[in-house]
Amino acid sequence: MTTLKTLAGACLLVFLASAPAVAQTPPPSYGPPIGIEDARKVMNAAEGEAAKNNWAVVISIIDSGGNIVMLHRRDDVQLSSIEIAQGKAKTALMFKRPSKVLDDAISAGGSGLRFLALKDIVPLEGGVPILLDGKIIGAIGVSGVLSSQDAQIARAGVDGLK
Repeated sequence: MTTLKTLAGACLLVFLASAPAVAQTPPPSYGPPIGIEDARKVMNAAEGEAAKNNWAVVISIIDSGGNIVMLHRRDDVQLSSIEIAQGKAKTALMFKRPSKVLDDAISAGGSGLRFLALKDIVPLEGGVPILLDGKIIGAIGVSGVLSSQDAQIARAGVDGLK
């Protein structure tokens, strides 16, 4: 895990260094792990968004250490979504940014293709860090529908903590 974090950090520095020169705020720091009550709020909001749209998805919530706190699989979702949702959450946590950042970097080509060399990342939209008081306390990953819809569910979950 430490090697992956070191490699992920190095690739993030390369990615940020190659990005256009715009005012960038530093990513938030890690905080204490998300508690079960906050995880329930995030999960309830995310499940509500999925149910409202009748989307069969897997929703994964991990804490700031990368440990699973909650995982819900809605009926009729493909089994591959279990691993993908967990991977999106871990990717968002490790890079301190939504997994869409890596998705966009790879889609842009050029130096962004370096992310393809990383092991155990899921560079697809649908993973979002969970912040509380400006600190990352965990992440949510969603898989099962279009990536943009997965992200819509994840953002609804994060908004449920506000």
